[in-house]
Amino acid sequence: MSGAAAVRHGRSRPDACSILWDGAQVSALGTAPAAAFWVALEQNGPWGARAATQSHLDPDLGRALDRMCNNAGGRLLLIRCPDAHSDPPRGSLQRVYLAGGLAGTPWLLEADLTDPARLCLLDADQLRRGDADAIQAVLPELRPSPAPVLMICANSRRDICCSVRGRPVAVEAALERPGQIWECSHTGGHRFAPTGVLLPSGQVFGRLSGTSSIAAVDAARRGEVPAELLGPTYDRGRSHLAAPGQAAESMVRQQIRESSQLAFTTVAVPSAAQENAWDCRVSHVDGRHWDVLATRGPGADDLPESCGKEAVPTWKWSVDLADDVVRDSRR
Repeated sequence: MSGAAAVRHGRSRPDACSILWDGAQVSALGTAPAAAFWVALEQNGPWGARAATQSHLDPDLGRALDRMCNNAGGRLLLIRCPDAHSDPPRGSLQRVYLAGGLAGTPWLLEADLTDPARLCLLDADQLRRGDADAIQAVLPELRPSPAPVLMICANSRRDICCSVRGRPVAVEAALERPGQIWECSHTGGHRFAPTGVLLPSGQVFGRLSGTSSIAAVDAARRGEVPAELLGPTYDRGRSHLAAPGQAAESMVRQQIRESSQLAFTTVAVPSAAQENAWDCRVSHVDGRHWDVLATRGPGADDLPESCGKEAVPTWKWSVDLADDVVRDSRR
């Protein structure tokens, strides 16, 4: 990561979207992007607002990979080292990460490709199902990744907050955990910048710092979520869940101070009794479960969702989680 310490960064304007959302203390619950799996491909150089087709990656390849992932319920990210972004020499290897099995036991595969077009050989349904063995049979150069990775959004052409606030955090954390921290293209939720996706779990965080980013990857090595990122300020949810399930699970996790990444299974169905509400069941591996009502309602302030845009009515998830909702399904 030579040169990372020399990178200079700007400062956020007072009216930047993430600064305004921070000031209003808006909850990040239930805002993780939806993704049943993740494909993260290294591509240095500049990125446009639509990085897959507006970068130095072949746009036809970017379009094909983006379509393949989206059609199967996954997400494609472009990634680059938090360093100078000059193009590498022709023929350089490009790192790729595949994360799947998010609803069960997540896995993370990696490879260094001479030709990223080989990713088009993948079967998107196998990715969606989390069939790691079948995927490795198609691309035998894939190998289990030795450590979790955190992708921090730094896509300035999509929203300047991600570059001005996200990139310094990525650089700081990468100096301490080289190879585990990457800049990435748009993940959604730049109003919560700096925002990041932790792989293989698909856990999404907002309002990251260099310190909390390091804590996230260190805790992930132990299969845990760090205590400092629990709760509605930072925990945006796990990407394989629908938004109400994300909100419900995050609040149960905070209330019982559960650190294990894989402690919960969560389902959510629309409430028959209340509009814009979902009945959620958050089940723990130890047999307990929580019946939770997650309701989407108006926020307190009108705020811009992106920099330079007009303020719009905001919304938030409210989670009805009382102490007496705990049940033991072993009985």
